Amino acid sequence: MTFMAMKESRIEGNVSGKFYVDDQCIDCDLCREVCPDCFGRDEESGNSIVVKQPETQKEVALCEEAMNSCPVGAIGDDGE
Repeated sequence: MTFMAMKESRIEGNVSGKFYVDDQCIDCDLCREVCPDCFGRDEESGNSIVVKQPETQKEVALCEEAMNSCPVGAIGDDGE
């Protein structure tokens, strides 16, 4: 089964931009381990969120790695 993040389920705490985390997040910490500069934890929702959009190619690659590794597909790359 393939999961896919949904823009309409985006967690409010995400900074605006291409990458986001939606409400499918199970707070497994994987994205924060892969790219700690861009992902953080929202204490209110208990989920991971994008705290900074990637600014370098390396950060983009790490965000893509986190997105592709997310066990529930809660990371999307089609935000605004």
